[in-house]
Formats: sequence, C-alpha cells, structure tokens
Amino acid sequence: VVDLSALSHLLAPACDPTVFAQPTLNDFMSLGRDKWRGVRLILISLLSEGGSPALRENARLRERALFQADRVQTHLPATVGDYTDFFTSRDHAYNCGCMFRDPSKALYDNFLHLPVGYHGRASSVYVSGTDVVRPSGQIAKVRGDPSQGSIHAATGALDFEMELGYFVGGPPTDPGHVMSLEEAESRIFGVVLLNDWSARDVQAWEYVPLGPFTAKNFATSISPWVVTMDALEPFRCDSVSGLPSDPEPLPYLADKGPSHYDISLSVEIKGCGMGSFERVTRTNARFLYWSLKQQLTHHTVTGCRMNPGDLCGTGTISGRDPSSYGCLLELSWNKARQVPLGSTGEARTFLEDGDTVRMTGHSEREGLGRVGFGECLGTVLPPGSTAAPPWTVAQGARQPPPGGGGGGG
Repeated sequence: VVDLSALSHLLAPACDPTVFAQPTLNDFMSLGRDKWRGVRLILISLLSEGGSPALRENARLRERALFQADRVQTHLPATVGDYTDFFTSRDHAYNCGCMFRDPSKALYDNFLHLPVGYHGRASSVYVSGTDVVRPSGQIAKVRGDPSQGSIHAATGALDFEMELGYFVGGPPTDPGHVMSLEEAESRIFGVVLLNDWSARDVQAWEYVPLGPFTAKNFATSISPWVVTMDALEPFRCDSVSGLPSDPEPLPYLADKGPSHYDISLSVEIKGCGMGSFERVTRTNARFLYWSLKQQLTHHTVTGCRMNPGDLCGTGTISGRDPSSYGCLLELSWNKARQVPLGSTGEARTFLEDGDTVRMTGHSEREGLGRVGFGECLGTVLPPGSTAAPPWTVAQGARQPPPGGGGGGG
C-alpha cells in the first residue's frame, strides 16, 4: 500500500500536493482526468523497475510510504454525498420479470430506452469488512397474497447483489447542466466492487408503486480500492447483451464505440461452520446493457447536479447462463431451488446469519497483465445486533494516513 501523502512532493508536478493531505480522495477526484492521469503516470514511474529512482533509492522514504496491505486498515475512499443505483443488466431484469410478471413481457417497455435507476442512501454506504445486521421490516403476511396485509419481522430473504460502483469526479456541475457522453466518460474517476444488500421479502411488499425503499437502504458495501478508468482502458469491449432488434437509443444516449469493460466478477459464501469460501457465481461487466457513461449521462439529462465523490451502482450484473446470475434471488429462482455451497453439503436459498459474502473482481488479458479490484466483504449478523465499524475490531492494523482510505489503479 502506498501512502500518497508521503509522496506528495514527488506528485507536485501533476497536481496540487495538498489534496493528498486530506482524509478522503474527494479533493483529488475534483481535479479532473488530466490531473488523475498525471499522478498515475508519476506513480507508475516511481514503482516500476527502470523508472524514477526517487523512491527506489531512498530507504527512508520507502519506509514512510510503503506498507504491507494486511497492516493497513482501509476506510471509504471518498465521502459519498449522493448514491444512485441503476438497473442495467438485461438478463437480471429479464429474470426478475419472468419470476414476478408475465414472462412474455418480462422487460418493462422502458428498459431498452433508458438506464433505469433509483436514489439510494449515502449514509448506509460502508467499506468492505463492515458487518451487516439482518434488517427487520414490513413483510406480506401471506407470501404471494398482498390482500392479507403485512407483519413486522426480520427478513427471511436477505440477498447480495453483485454490482460495480463508480465514483464521479471533476468539479461540481451547475444546476441544469446536462453531460454529453464524452463529458460523462471523462468524469468517471474509477470503479469499485459493490454489494447492494437486499431484503427481498420486504422489497416484494413495498416496491409498488415507487420502487425499493427500506429493502435496500440499510447497507451497501464497497471495496476500498478504486480502479481508475485508465487502468481499465486496455480491457474496453462491447456489451454482449444487445440484440439486432433492439431499438436505437435517443441521440443523447447513442454510443457506437466499445464502452463496456471485460471485468470478471465472482461471489463466494462462507457459512459460520465452514472452513473456506465456496463460489456461487461468476459473472462479467460486459453483460451490462447500458454502459457507465450512458448511465451517468442519463442521470444528468434533467439537469441533476453531480459532485466529486458521488457514487453510482450498475445494478445486479447477470449473464444468460444460470452460473452467471448475480444474486441469490436468481440463483435460487426465488427459493424454488437450493444453491449448493461447493461440496460442503450446505446450500442456500437466501443468506443465513453468520454467512460471510466475499466479492472479487479482475481484468486480465494476455500481454496486458492483470488488474485486481481487491475484495468486498460483509458478514451477516442476527437481527438486533450492533455492527461495529471494522476499524474498531481490527487487531494491530495501522490507521491509514491522510490521503484517502482507498487507492487507485
């Protein structure tokens, strides 16, 4: 782990070094793509064999700036002012439509015309490692029969959602400003892993007519390491979820170039009595129908202001094959089948107390190397528990220096 504040004097040619004396990356995010790129290039030179000797040949500076990853306590990389979650995986939307509506009309009419989204709770965005308390809420008294009213109870259908999150950068936008696709792309600072924890039985009762509310406002977990878009550029690709019969988007969303990314994503579960994690799904960001820049452009189409550090989620990422479904709702087909946890003999329809969910991701291509996202972890606690922030229970971890709790690629 690199302490950017310790290297700030070496980063001064690229940007104002005081941004690395802050507890989060918001100020750095506000500087824009040219500054981000300049800092990244200097860091590559400092850390590469054959690059700048300023760090390699300075033992005292190395001691101040470099730390073992397992000795550092991570925090949220930015102060999240606003959080928006989208619903942009075609296969996920189709599967949900088949489960709860007419399969012949599984996709809502608007899905192929705009990136669907809703506003989430920034106050409940937590860094990886923060425990998640099983929420209680209103649930239909009789499953499938809303006419019987509701009860208040702990959710029996707690789920993960494998998503990507991305941070908005650049200076705050003015009221009424609408981003073009080109501007939106330049303002995406970087990408994290995101788990949009969901209480499916609460969601089923409350989501009509305005969408999910308390079913999703209790916790969203993200990985601490922000992978920059420059690091992902070699892995740019086309979406694999489009069809020739799909309608052309309106001009402000029309994008002909490859705008998606080949990011392999995996979810594993370890029950409290299990000795190791067992993978339950493997999916990929190229399964998204709407790209990140299309999502952000549409977010501003009515003039919504965006600020550095705003967080957006892609929505659950699912592929066509059942092995690539991005949540237990799909994997279990809403409790119709068991999801085996490897060869342990254990299985799940939804998460149980004591389960730990681990999400990982990477991009890799021959000749280009591998870009990793780290991991996004969370353990389910019984209802009524108090989830302590991870830094209050870490043993021997070094508190992160000023300059942000997360890093960049």
